[in-house]
Amino acid sequence: MARINRRQFCKIGAGSATIATCLPKFALSQPRAVPRQFPKGFVWGCSTASYQIEGAVKEDGRGPSIWDTFSHTPGKIVNGDTGDVADDSYHLYKEDIRLLRELGVNGYHFSVAWPRVFPNGTGQPNPKGLDYYHRVIDELLANRITPYIDLYVWDLPQALPNGWQSRDTAKAFADYAGYVTGRLSDRVKHFFTVNECTSFVDIGYREGRHAPGLKLPDRQVNQVRHHALLAHGLGLQAIRANASSGTKVGFIDMPQACVPVIETKEHIEAARRATREENAPFLTAFMEGKYLDSYLEREGPNAPRVEPGDLDAIGSPVDFVGLNVYVPTYVRADGSPRGYAVEPWPTSAPRMESDWLFFDPSVMYWAVRNVCDVWKPSAIYITENGCSSADVVTAEGRVEDTDRVMFLRSYITHLHRAVAEGYPVKGMFVWSVIDNFEWDRGFSERFGLYYIDYKTQKRIPKLSAEWYGEVIAANAVL
Repeated sequence: MARINRRQFCKIGAGSATIATCLPKFALSQPRAVPRQFPKGFVWGCSTASYQIEGAVKEDGRGPSIWDTFSHTPGKIVNGDTGDVADDSYHLYKEDIRLLRELGVNGYHFSVAWPRVFPNGTGQPNPKGLDYYHRVIDELLANRITPYIDLYVWDLPQALPNGWQSRDTAKAFADYAGYVTGRLSDRVKHFFTVNECTSFVDIGYREGRHAPGLKLPDRQVNQVRHHALLAHGLGLQAIRANASSGTKVGFIDMPQACVPVIETKEHIEAARRATREENAPFLTAFMEGKYLDSYLEREGPNAPRVEPGDLDAIGSPVDFVGLNVYVPTYVRADGSPRGYAVEPWPTSAPRMESDWLFFDPSVMYWAVRNVCDVWKPSAIYITENGCSSADVVTAEGRVEDTDRVMFLRSYITHLHRAVAEGYPVKGMFVWSVIDNFEWDRGFSERFGLYYIDYKTQKRIPKLSAEWYGEVIAANAVL
């Protein structure tokens, strides 16, 4: 509506005209915006991960993970934080599920801690560890919330020799995945195998910022990448062999989400081509069951060693693909053999509280569109999207995170664009329902819809929780 200055208003007093008669006719005749409606049955949810929220790292037979070791290594985590207690969700899971119910979500994406179920990574399972997840699932179903389980979000059992450097770890993961799904799939029908290979491999084994904190040469990193892919493939086969009928399975990736610098035919085609090439080590291999020739040529003697049957397992058909979407990779068309060039982020680009979280909501649309146009998956879930904020509790006990509301509204609006164009997006999970341990950033960054006072474990709803609840209730962007 156009701005109305003071002269366009009448004095309101005894015997005077009403406000409505004083407003210009054009202002009163403007139609109200129509909400961007999502399809009936769309899944609205939130995501968490085991090491980031559970705590209780030494209770009920849980074994240590590489993140227990890494977080207790001096200098690795901001402020020396650890996940020893985190949000204490191991004990407070009923309260956290109550928060989900109050939001109105119909889906909850969370992970199982491998070292709770197999303290040594292999061998004898720990019944008390699995019992915890039975209790969580029962509570979710009692509150009419559908569980979506992630089998691996980075808390690798410390006891496994050489971690992901060993091919045996992929086999151990398959045994774990088959065991868990065989016992939970009577009530859980959606499982993800591995989450963000690029993060737990490249950041953990090449950059050293995440557990186990290694900086390996390229040849060894590529082999670790292959073992992570193989874990998905063997794990998927184990799930198919052990889970109840009707169980669906996929994986989660945070791809290089290629956005055309301008929405013209040549740049759109360049972004589509870049999506396949720039994601060759993980997403492309998952979806095609092969390594691109261009990737193998580029890596040369550093290319991964592949054994017979590996790529068939890795490329096994999935029921859905999970995408964690945050930041864009800008792409433009050029005259090179590849047909595209990647543009660096501008130093002036707007960012959220996290210095890595460059704000461009169009990435949500293009991540979905390019993945669907290139590989045509039958279903897509946005398994993570959200932002950190400089959250402060006011004297009145509120957290007015207007920037997070802005962020989520903008990204979900672009998600609606993809849905409206017919791309098969089935659900959206906000990261995260509660503030939590944010890996090497510790507790210094807050991503939750609910504020956590880590001294008291009190949960405080933020403005963004209120906003998201309204979106869920309307099944539309407001």
